[in-house]
Amino acid sequence: MNNHIVKVLEAHFITHDVKRFVVEKPEGFDFVPGQATDLSINLPMWRDQLRPFTFTSLPQQHDLEFMIKIYKDHDGVTHMLGQINKGAELILHDVFGVIEYKGPGTFIAGGAGITPFISIFRNLNKHRHLAGNRLIYSNKTPEDVIMEEELQKMLKHEFIKTFTREHVLGYMPRRIDRNFLIENIADFGQNFYVCGPDEFVKNINTLLLDLGATSETVIFEQ
Repeated sequence: MNNHIVKVLEAHFITHDVKRFVVEKPEGFDFVPGQATDLSINLPMWRDQLRPFTFTSLPQQHDLEFMIKIYKDHDGVTHMLGQINKGAELILHDVFGVIEYKGPGTFIAGGAGITPFISIFRNLNKHRHLAGNRLIYSNKTPEDVIMEEELQKMLKHEFIKTFTREHVLGYMPRRIDRNFLIENIADFGQNFYVCGPDEFVKNINTLLLDLGATSETVIFEQ
């Protein structure tokens, strides 16, 4: 696949550390909801610094959208992305990813791990196929939640929010552990979609497999 230099059309923070980017979509550029691409910044010393980010837009849309967690505590790619604005240029590289919708199931996300699920949910909602899906979404504090209003509108009562650091109305003040899964999931033979920090994904997958899920039904980015 050829690399594409694209202009940033919109850039603004949607949480204290997550920035939304809308960029040009090259002609013929395609992806499947849940997939990602390697991005780099079209500036000297940054062009070869590739990092993977998930599309949050729909494949049919005219532009591409990303929601990127910005790490301000070290001088890396996301720190630089936090400083660029409309008019800057990014480089799109190859499309990849194994988090692809395979049928109704339970989605389990930690923090910015929600991003591949956003495109999937938007696509299912557009085609009225969201029935039978549930989201369990874990965050540290209210300021960390990404796209809460839209997710709530789409999923309604199938949106379970957990909080690990604060007691806030509408959130369960606990971590997703074995007991939590047993209390909130009746069928471990269904599809599971898991995304988040590496340790989060590893722990959730271990618990799901121990409770009866299979490697074929647990879908995650390896």
